[in-house]
Amino acid sequence: MIAVEHVLFDYPGVRALDDVNFTIGKGTITALVGPNGAGKTTLLRCLAALEPPHGGRIAIDDVDIFDEPRRTHRLVGYLPDFFGLYDTLSVGQCLTYAAGSQGVESGAIEQAVQKAARAFSIGDLLLRRASDLSRGQRQRLAIAQATVHEPALLLLDEPAAGLDPQARADLSQTLLALAQAGITVVVSSHILTELEDYCTDLLIIDRGRLVEQRSLSATETGELIAIALAKPWPDLDRILGATEGVEIVSATPDVTLCRVAGGAGAAAALLKKLVDAGAPVTRFGPDRENLQALYSARVARQGGGAA
Repeated sequence: MIAVEHVLFDYPGVRALDDVNFTIGKGTITALVGPNGAGKTTLLRCLAALEPPHGGRIAIDDVDIFDEPRRTHRLVGYLPDFFGLYDTLSVGQCLTYAAGSQGVESGAIEQAVQKAARAFSIGDLLLRRASDLSRGQRQRLAIAQATVHEPALLLLDEPAAGLDPQARADLSQTLLALAQAGITVVVSSHILTELEDYCTDLLIIDRGRLVEQRSLSATETGELIAIALAKPWPDLDRILGATEGVEIVSATPDVTLCRVAGGAGAAAALLKKLVDAGAPVTRFGPDRENLQALYSARVARQGGGAA
């Protein structure tokens, strides 16, 4: 879906992106994280074909952003960190304008507006002026504008800023639904615990360079399994270490994370082995990487700052 090859971007005296290379698959939700000033927003603007990189190549759904920037804009929905709304327009008018400007056919605009309004729980606000909305309502309207044309790629920079807990939970569910519909999502945020709720993949960028790209769940090396016990059991590490295809990723007094190669059958066999050996298992099942731990460890090795 996204192919980034040897991308460079310079501000006066500063290299913001330095030989960045990665690919992102369709229907994934990628967390883009890194210290302040790492180049995240610049990368998002390049992906949105708003800032042409000074070197390298970017293709969105096989469309080169250099060759066809206008076509790229129709494929992409983008919400910047600091966004503006037309405050004199109603919510419905804002969505109608956004749909028309993104090439939605006139006969389909009303349906697109209603669909976006329902998705972000602003259907009862369609007649209210944008200037009269709360901070959270404005954020929901802005995201709805970015998705009203049903883009192939959605780029979000700090989308949860200003949202209350329920609105953040609704955003998570909406993004998961978009991904299930085949829309690719890239989200930059400092709220790493919330990214864990819905992101499938991770990109870490630091000082303009990509330092990590990985799945947050299953990988080619196996499924991440969380094991919790009712009480300490000294044989756990020994059995896990002696089982072929099992790699211990991390261990705390409460949960041991291990990667199990071989699919569901291998995981079931491991569970049976533990139970037969007398392990007091209270939890055994798929888990996701702890994004904060991954980020902190990786950026610490790079010498970077806080997210």
